[in-house]
Amino acid sequence: MNEALLNRIGSFLDKNPTLKGTPATAAQLAKAEQELDIKLDKDYRAFVERFGGAYAGIAIHAFNNGASVGNETIIDLTLNGRRLFNDAEMFPEINESMVFADDGAGNPVAITPEGKVVLFDYDTEEKQVLASSFEEFVENNFSEW
Repeated sequence: MNEALLNRIGSFLDKNPTLKGTPATAAQLAKAEQELDIKLDKDYRAFVERFGGAYAGIAIHAFNNGASVGNETIIDLTLNGRRLFNDAEMFPEINESMVFADDGAGNPVAITPEGKVVLFDYDTEEKQVLASSFEEFVENNFSEW
């Protein structure tokens, strides 16, 4: 992930500590990959290894999230998203994706195996590509206040 962007986020989070989590460990990341049967995106890994679950224009979940981010882990979010869409027989690709956020209305925001960031919208039954990569997604959403 772009070091300049990570430094900007780091400076912002240093001034807003409730938005920064505890960095993810190798054991937590390995457990998530095993439990979810996926390979985590390299840019997502770089982000959470540095900031944990943190705010970067949107709440990005990991394992030990910032107090203002919420308690749900990526395992929780992903399994809940899979259950929801498998029960509704929608978006089978969610079973190969990792959910790291939601859109504020409960719709999962995920990283696909190809690295795209997508929104799975339950109400409209549409999948929207939000960015071609996690890095691009963060660049498009993050701004210091």
